[in-house]
Amino acid sequence: MADEPVADEPGERGAEEGRPAFYAARPGRWGDWWTILHPPYTAWHLSYVAIGASLAPHLDGTRLAATTLAFFSAVGVSAHALDELCGRPLRTQIPDAALKAAVGGGLGVAVVLGVAGASRVGLVLVPFIVVGPVLLVAYNAELFGGFVHTNAGFALSWGTFPLVTAYVAQTGRLNAVAVLAGGAAFAFSYAQRSLSTPARTLRRRTRRVDGSIELADGTVRTLDEQVLLAPLEQALRALSWGMVSLATALVVKRLGWKAEAS
Repeated sequence: MADEPVADEPGERGAEEGRPAFYAARPGRWGDWWTILHPPYTAWHLSYVAIGASLAPHLDGTRLAATTLAFFSAVGVSAHALDELCGRPLRTQIPDAALKAAVGGGLGVAVVLGVAGASRVGLVLVPFIVVGPVLLVAYNAELFGGFVHTNAGFALSWGTFPLVTAYVAQTGRLNAVAVLAGGAAFAFSYAQRSLSTPARTLRRRTRRVDGSIELADGTVRTLDEQVLLAPLEQALRALSWGMVSLATALVVKRLGWKAEAS
């Protein structure tokens, strides 16, 4: 169910501070599309694709590009459009028909790319082509009683799964290295959702924060929304761009080695 807008009252958030996410653009045709793409988070999860591919003994740039595009279509477009359809958490004005087209189109592109990849990599990629859409729909539509819509379900779906899939797309097999790296992606994504869940609550569902904290030296500090929100979103910003930087460095290094070897 969509979060209901709350009228401003004395001591409450202003309209500018009431954005549904720190990366949300001004409402409007293009701003709404930018917002539902969740740019920092999409880039973060695409970084797992790059990291997984970079762990392979040989990095194929074409396969990496195809895998990245597939996950951008599935996670960046389809999953986020479906999430917006289910309750309008970002309060965009994008028509339902356009969101539904984005859901179907994004998922369709991902599946087509997966099938094309399977023709080169082998049948080992088929289970990933099947599991991916199931996780996407189950998480965002909160199917199975919300069983997948948890911190662990998010970490597995948007952390471990992209990394492991990218590795298999490069090598045609799964090994301990990919599993261990998938565990790291799980942990980072678990931390992401642990931070973003209270941040979303503060931005989208909180009318007022009122309180204080008394330090050991007797100093009293007022608690408000921004005091609680700032460390959460600062950590999310730092983690998102840190992961993108790490993934970019790995890919540049690996492609550099390939160029030198040739």
